[in-house]
Amino acid sequence: MTAETSSASTVAIIGTGFGGLGMAWQLKQAGIDSLVIFEKADEVGGTWRENRYPGAGCDVPSHLYSFSFESHYPWAWRYARQPEILDYLRHCSRKFDLLRHIRFRTAVEGADFDATRGVWRIRLAGGGVHEARFLISAVGQLHRPAYPRIPGGDHFAGKAFHSAHWDHGYELKGKTVAVIGTGASAVQFVPEIAKQVKQLYLYQRTPGWTIPKVERPISPFMRGLLNRLPVIEKLDRLRIYAITELLACAYMGHRWLERLVTGLAKFQLWRQVRDPALRRRLTPDFPVGCKRILLSNDWYPALTRTNVEVVSEAVQALEPKGVRTADGKLREVDAVIYGTGFAATEFLAPMQIRGLGGRELREQWRGGAEAYLGISVSGFPNLFLLYGPNTNVGSGSIVHMLESQQRYIGQLIAAQRADGWRYADLRPEVQAEFVAEVQRRSAESTFEGSCQSWYKTAEGRNTNNWIGLMREYRRRTARPDLAHYQLAGAQAPTSAGQSA
Repeated sequence: MTAETSSASTVAIIGTGFGGLGMAWQLKQAGIDSLVIFEKADEVGGTWRENRYPGAGCDVPSHLYSFSFESHYPWAWRYARQPEILDYLRHCSRKFDLLRHIRFRTAVEGADFDATRGVWRIRLAGGGVHEARFLISAVGQLHRPAYPRIPGGDHFAGKAFHSAHWDHGYELKGKTVAVIGTGASAVQFVPEIAKQVKQLYLYQRTPGWTIPKVERPISPFMRGLLNRLPVIEKLDRLRIYAITELLACAYMGHRWLERLVTGLAKFQLWRQVRDPALRRRLTPDFPVGCKRILLSNDWYPALTRTNVEVVSEAVQALEPKGVRTADGKLREVDAVIYGTGFAATEFLAPMQIRGLGGRELREQWRGGAEAYLGISVSGFPNLFLLYGPNTNVGSGSIVHMLESQQRYIGQLIAAQRADGWRYADLRPEVQAEFVAEVQRRSAESTFEGSCQSWYKTAEGRNTNNWIGLMREYRRRTARPDLAHYQLAGAQAPTSAGQSA
């Protein structure tokens, strides 16, 4: 530790969502207690701490959207709501003694790799520097709100906010409100606020495919049964896993499954929207899975309310009194709510990460983020990513994917402790081969269909989604192959074998 360094540890983790907390648990199981977790906020939770909009919740059933090491939890709903998921993460941080490792209200501005010593020098907001042998990013993909570039945005005289920064102090009752965006967040909050507002204008760029959500509270009888027979919960987890894997096949070139899911979505639209003209405007012209499929029973009924108007004309500008569309019409509103999602393709931004030779990760990713298995980047030794490029799932549980990554990273760190090498740098040819595979298989999927989505860069490159089943990813991350890495200061590796 140098003179200007304020603290040090073996491992430093950024973020306290499912990624960071699960990684800390994995390391502690391996006997690694020298770890610190940096959190910019004053409590754990990640995206579930940030997104507190009305109706916020998960579209993956709770029994799969939970840690495998803490799956027996008294969920109140089959699909957990935001407060419940946040409480679950608080519970895990307390139960597994993770809070003592967290430095709250400490934002990471960037990090520089010292190749001579094999450590990351992490620059903290306020001027502090922390050194760690390993740096793990658990900031995820859905943490930086994306705002559309609309002329005149600064001139609007009413209230404006993003769904991820919901203003709960603003009274919506009796107001005229514009909602811009129809993604997964809007699908949840629009049905809630439509009951309160006087008039709601929903500005839709493109509609999304929507299927029913089999939602219900977990009854006292079922809770008692789950408590007495925990095996039922495990079987339900397996059942959900199988269904999500089957749905994922619809995105991977299995045309009959794609047609089946599309038919289900069209049936729901036909059943809930009787107006043929509105139904046509709500029917996507791209394949299912091109954008994230939406699960909701309330979305279409909300759009048929008499106080809701779906506006398909492009937004041209914001003016002091409201929103003007490309057809020249001005709709006066009291408030504008952006349901425009997140800057998901801007991984690790706005942090400045510099690896070997001072190369900048942001510059290296100028054409789109890429990493081997979404975890390792050539030229940035001992840096590991959780929920990195091409690890999101169009169908399935990101928690399941994260646990695969956490085990892989944990084994790499254990190998370093056993073999004593200074750092591991991914071989560039390994990364290039993997990236080529991702792009080849993406072209065979629905992810690169004719739609705009947060899965892709502006140039249409899939940088976010995994291109197979969760089962395949679990197999490929089961055990790291040290031959994929250049090991500085290493003897013959002994602690990790060939990957499956």
